[in-house]
Amino acid sequence: MPDRDSAARHIRAFLEAVGAPIGIDPELKRTPERVADAWIDEFLRGYRMDPKAILSERTTSVAKGLIVVRELPVTIMCPHHLLPSWGVVHVGYWPGPYVVGFGAIAQLVECFARRLILQEDFVNSITQALITHLQAEGAAAMAMLAPSCLRSRGERAHCAEVVTLSFAGCAQAEKLLQQEFMLAVQQRSHI
Repeated sequence: MPDRDSAARHIRAFLEAVGAPIGIDPELKRTPERVADAWIDEFLRGYRMDPKAILSERTTSVAKGLIVVRELPVTIMCPHHLLPSWGVVHVGYWPGPYVVGFGAIAQLVECFARRLILQEDFVNSITQALITHLQAEGAAAMAMLAPSCLRSRGERAHCAEVVTLSFAGCAQAEKLLQQEFMLAVQQRSHI
């Protein structure tokens, strides 16, 4: 179980160690507690979410065509720099015996996004969960994110976006299924 008091103490010590005027600037007075709350309640809550449980509220279906949930907004935290990447993720799957509500797909994305995770592993975790816990025939995920660690430090590539793809199950080697997913993602909405 997360320890808020300990987290806040360590954040205070970190800010002092990097030279932040934590004892002088009144804006920093409650920063350690606010940061601890944000990390525990938001940024790392995915560790307390179970992908198997999320996908367990499923129903049988004869559907076999591709199901895609597009443009789910997402923020993930880089495990190397503890900086966010933000953008959208598209998730698709070819059902096996079951389907889930579209909200379950959004929850599955949130489950992995709210962890310290590489973008490459993020999309792979989504597709593997759909294969393992939903028994999907195939799965696909594409994340299109703007990484703070690339935009704000180091190379400072201010407009950089990183696109990662993962295909699993029957879509892993089947180019036609991969193309079907890519076409579905690229379609412009008329909603």
